[in-house]
Amino acid sequence: MKIIRLIMAVFIMAIAVSCEKDEIFPESYYACGDLEANPNHPQEADFSKLIKDIVISGVPSMMLTVHDNQYGYWSDAQGFADLASGIPLRPCNITRVGSTVKTFTAVTMLLLQEEGLLNLDDPISDYLTDSEIVGLENAKQSTIRQLLLHSSGIFNYIQSLKFQTASLNDLIKSWTPDELLDYARGEGAYFAPGTDVLYSNTGYVLLGMIIENITGKPFYEVFEEKIFIPYELTFTQFAAIDPVPAGIIRGYVDLYSNLNLINATYYSGWDYYTADGGLISNSYDLNKFMTNLFQGEILSEQSLNEMMTWIEPSGDYGDGFKTFYGMGIFKIETEFGPAYLHSGDAIGYFATMAYFPNQQVTITWAVNANYGKVDEFTQSKEAMENIFSVVLDQ
Repeated sequence: MKIIRLIMAVFIMAIAVSCEKDEIFPESYYACGDLEANPNHPQEADFSKLIKDIVISGVPSMMLTVHDNQYGYWSDAQGFADLASGIPLRPCNITRVGSTVKTFTAVTMLLLQEEGLLNLDDPISDYLTDSEIVGLENAKQSTIRQLLLHSSGIFNYIQSLKFQTASLNDLIKSWTPDELLDYARGEGAYFAPGTDVLYSNTGYVLLGMIIENITGKPFYEVFEEKIFIPYELTFTQFAAIDPVPAGIIRGYVDLYSNLNLINATYYSGWDYYTADGGLISNSYDLNKFMTNLFQGEILSEQSLNEMMTWIEPSGDYGDGFKTFYGMGIFKIETEFGPAYLHSGDAIGYFATMAYFPNQQVTITWAVNANYGKVDEFTQSKEAMENIFSVVLDQ
């Protein structure tokens, strides 16, 4: 569920940033308005202590939102949105949320199917030109459903060492979808379409292109029309519109795994224009999206059931939880029962959104740092279990 693990970045980024000096912003730069914070929630003290403890462990800042059907939304934040400027994080601040966008991409495809504009079992070659899929092994045999389920077997461009080297040699480059797909062209597929599942960003780049070819609009405008605006996700936007917008919190990396954090705010340019990443939001909007989705407000019952067609991978479970693949979403098994989950990395940022169907509780959080020891506190299995236990143990 993590889209990047660029180990070589440790060395190259250290060289790149060693002479840089962080910008200083006034507090007004991070002004973000109000949201439904619910400070009188009966678990307010426990939730706030949870965030504070994680931040104290060495994370620059963390925002957390919890929703249940009795008390509604609760949100808070601790730590600093900007270490150099000394600006405290607020729960309304915007941050990068990486691959969580894949859930939005899948929902959009299902909505397009509901409108009769496609069928998930159509081959992707019905919607993409020969030049768009040339050199991508399995592409001509794959269906939209298989891209959504990560069961196409098409090579994941992020796993290409050539891509990793190229991106690290130009950390502030903004990549086009075609430039990214070039790193998957000529690479062997992982398996025959429909015979297994394995995470592939390439498939979601192609899904964004299919949305554009069907609607004649940039895919992120379709997100706005079908999801952001109708469900009042007022803090959510896509990076392509403004890659580093005013007010986005600073992102940091723990390059040496010693909590000596380095500013990486401008180093996420590979997914500014693709549907496998690039989303900017906050824990509150992600929570609203997940709550509306899994409580049946966005998709028809049939579409939601299709989305939750779970497939168990033949390989290991990566992040530690027993995991099943759905369309743009995963099901993990926890001590509190199943959770529908997607997380997202960008360089300097991490976010997770989880819905627990048995409890009808949604938990979302975001932090403005990753790699090194920071990951242990915010995205390891143990860290996630700690967050789940504080929220769900009543």
